[in-house]
Amino acid sequence: MDLVLGQLLAGLSYGSTLFLVSAGLTLIFGVTRVVNFAHGALYMLGAYFAVTLTASLPATPLGFFGGLLIAALIVAALGVMIEVIVLRRIYAAPEIFQLLATFGVALIVQDVALAVWGPAERFAPRAPGLKGAIEIGAAFVPEYNLLLTAVGPLMFVLLWWIVQRTRWGTIVRAATQDREMAGALGINERWLFSTVFALGAGLAGLAGALQIPRETVNLQMDLTVLVEAFVVVVVGGLGSLPGAFWASMLIGVLHAFGIWLLPQSTLVLVFVVMAVMLIVRPYGLAGRPELVASAARGAAHRPFGNEDKRLRRVAPILIIAVCALPLVLGDYALVIATEMAILALFAASLQFFMGNGGLVSFGHAAFFGLGAYTAALLFKTLDVPFVAALVAAPLASALAALAAGFFVLRAQGVYASMLTLAFAQILWSVAVQWVQLTGGDNGLLGVWPPTNSRVAYYLITLAVVAVALLALRRAALAPFGFALRAARDGPARAETLSIDVRKVRWAAFVAGGLFGGLAGALQAFQKGAVFPDALSIPLSVDALVMVLLGGLQTLSGPIVGAVVYHGLATELTRHLVYWRLALGVSIVLLVIAFPQGIVGELRERRARRP
Repeated sequence: MDLVLGQLLAGLSYGSTLFLVSAGLTLIFGVTRVVNFAHGALYMLGAYFAVTLTASLPATPLGFFGGLLIAALIVAALGVMIEVIVLRRIYAAPEIFQLLATFGVALIVQDVALAVWGPAERFAPRAPGLKGAIEIGAAFVPEYNLLLTAVGPLMFVLLWWIVQRTRWGTIVRAATQDREMAGALGINERWLFSTVFALGAGLAGLAGALQIPRETVNLQMDLTVLVEAFVVVVVGGLGSLPGAFWASMLIGVLHAFGIWLLPQSTLVLVFVVMAVMLIVRPYGLAGRPELVASAARGAAHRPFGNEDKRLRRVAPILIIAVCALPLVLGDYALVIATEMAILALFAASLQFFMGNGGLVSFGHAAFFGLGAYTAALLFKTLDVPFVAALVAAPLASALAALAAGFFVLRAQGVYASMLTLAFAQILWSVAVQWVQLTGGDNGLLGVWPPTNSRVAYYLITLAVVAVALLALRRAALAPFGFALRAARDGPARAETLSIDVRKVRWAAFVAGGLFGGLAGALQAFQKGAVFPDALSIPLSVDALVMVLLGGLQTLSGPIVGAVVYHGLATELTRHLVYWRLALGVSIVLLVIAFPQGIVGELRERRARRP
């Protein structure tokens, strides 16, 4: 019983921290509809600023906690800068492109933190006056944990009062319920967005600052808390502060008892909880359907036919040039070109159901990684020939997509996106922990193609990718593609035209999984090994970035996005120490210059010419 009480209080203290982060995230999304990928970076900055300030201020309660508050205020000011300098320039773009911009900001913050504080972990002093433990029953609970347990409910009450009882809170509620109507009534959207970003960023910074007596400060702490904050926001319901509070407490307690009772479950427990919750309650504990517009839809776009005619003129030249690359490239450049071709297929498989079907996936790496592991396991353990493994791998991914799609398509918008993330994280945890089958972190090695020639494998990859891209293109231009876009743009109207919206979107999701698995199988033989990072969140984010950089509503956009993104990342990594900074700046500039993606913006500019 004493251990239960101790774990319960530890879970509530962790839940309080999660609430501070997720409250800021849900406020920002509720008002601006921005899925802020930089929120975890702001949490990390709060921790770093707090470590620096508490080390320089007097070692008294006033100096320590004053340093934490100053750190939160600095992060709040940085949040306003991000909103004004970056996001304000692209609010007119489709909402999903704002996610891409915040991803670029997160990369920038990563390398700025590396340059300022270095790669080593930072240790903070314990909170003055709260270094001991209090005996509750027979359990000894750290005094600082009790403080954190109290901070969450107190901040919830304060935020509830601000939102429900102040004029600013009334404006926030109005914008959350109907942003367009609020703007039509004369609300200053620029001022509102800036203040909301300041509050949201300040809460994230405060959460990070409060953590410094409990854990070391490092450059990896942003992604972990960001993913868990997204889980909290989705489980609680988008835009709902009460939902975020109760979901934070639930996730915090489950996390604490999971570590105690089932240590191996901690990698995946929160995602299982989220998946079950969204299957039972598709809008979370306190969510509202009106906040779940699909961010992938965007504005109406020109038919694909115009682009198709132009591409036919240059396609033969491009094919000849790509096939001739081995004559002019060395081995290293040929490896990069092979990877670009594979990533182009990976991005195109995501774009097929994302651009055409309006379903944003945060976990598309699930199908890529499953294809890679299937090919590797068949090749290594069953001695299946290369060609057979290359055929079986995408079929396994398609079957997984068929099963996942049954649950994913029950939800909408960001809720559906988070279900894809949960599916990917469950597979990732299996790959990490099922060491006997997958090799765990050591991976599966010795997965080589039947040829030792880089040129031969490049041409094999090019042929497979070309056929797959052509199949995706034909499907997008076929009646199925038109039915899919009709289901995206007007589901109710599509149903009146006898289009089974759910089945059409489900088929597109399965097709995306099929071709994503094919890309993963090709990558497994390209690298000669498979590791759990083939199923990881960063790879799913990379796929999103490639699609958005090229242009969501274009057929050739994923190819251009894959070439640009992988080329930039590879060259910047080779030549720069702070390559994330340069890559992040490049992404932000590209989003501002091409708010429809590179291909999409060029197409729009051509259309505007007299």
